[in-house]
Amino acid sequence: MDLFKLIKEIEQVDPEIYDRLDSRRRVFKHFGMAGKAVTAAVLPGLVSGIFQRAYGQGTTLPADVVAVLNLALSLEYLEFYFYDSGLKANNLIPSADRPAFEKIRNDESGHIKVLRGALGSLAIADPGRGAFDYSGGRNPVPLVGDTAVGNGPFKTVFTAYPIFLGVSQSFVDTGIRAYKGGAPVLMTNKDVLEAALNIHSVEARHSSHVRTIRRGITNVANPTAPMNAQPKSWVSLLDNGGPSPDTNPSTRPVYDAGTPASSSDPLALVYPKEDNVTHLGVTIPGNATAASEAFDEPLDAVSVKNIARNFAVLTSGLFPA
Repeated sequence: MDLFKLIKEIEQVDPEIYDRLDSRRRVFKHFGMAGKAVTAAVLPGLVSGIFQRAYGQGTTLPADVVAVLNLALSLEYLEFYFYDSGLKANNLIPSADRPAFEKIRNDESGHIKVLRGALGSLAIADPGRGAFDYSGGRNPVPLVGDTAVGNGPFKTVFTAYPIFLGVSQSFVDTGIRAYKGGAPVLMTNKDVLEAALNIHSVEARHSSHVRTIRRGITNVANPTAPMNAQPKSWVSLLDNGGPSPDTNPSTRPVYDAGTPASSSDPLALVYPKEDNVTHLGVTIPGNATAASEAFDEPLDAVSVKNIARNFAVLTSGLFPA
């Protein structure tokens, strides 16, 4: 769950969000003290309690907050159905790798329950598997099914394991950058920040694990196409544009700059590319590759939606501009 991004967006439509959260400081203190004990398995209950205490149930939610939470819910559906479809595909995920993807799929399911619990009757209906085209084609899938895909650049996503891993890498890396995009906003509340950083570390492990598996697979297959480039367990420079940099849609935006990419205001939120080596006005000397790998650059919410929209069919209405 993208707690950083979620609270940042709610703060834009509900400036009183921090007052609501501060009035429940004990909740966040408890959440923060959970510290190293926090795991993905216990996060749904904790986060659900935060939102329920901040806003109460269902009909008391402001309309703009409902819109933000439902957007987050749309992203969770996108990821849940992706991993669920991968696990249902015949002979796609090797038995040794299935436990990890079952855990990630179950994490996404837990996030859906959290958001639906916070929204109550205002939650959008489950769009179902048919709302997504994981080929990246944005077209309705001709044969609706658990693993059917359209005719986009990732059309073998549920039959070719390297492609499945590549799309997964795009999703998890986008999520990590989205987390970072909201972190500066949370710095005013150390309890919330600490709690969110605990969650961020879990999501970062998801990303590292997917990248590590993918590197092992491509090392064996040794394909030459960019789709099958061997990633490190962390993002390096622009990561060669990601698994599919030259297709339409491209994975390149996952590692590109967001909006704005620069600002003359030293306190403004900016979203540089992943190969950025300048921080707080200081350029890191020495090896640029190593310097870029030391940081995960943030990404703004609009850019995140632009990436996610590529995997929703046009008629779904999900991730509007």
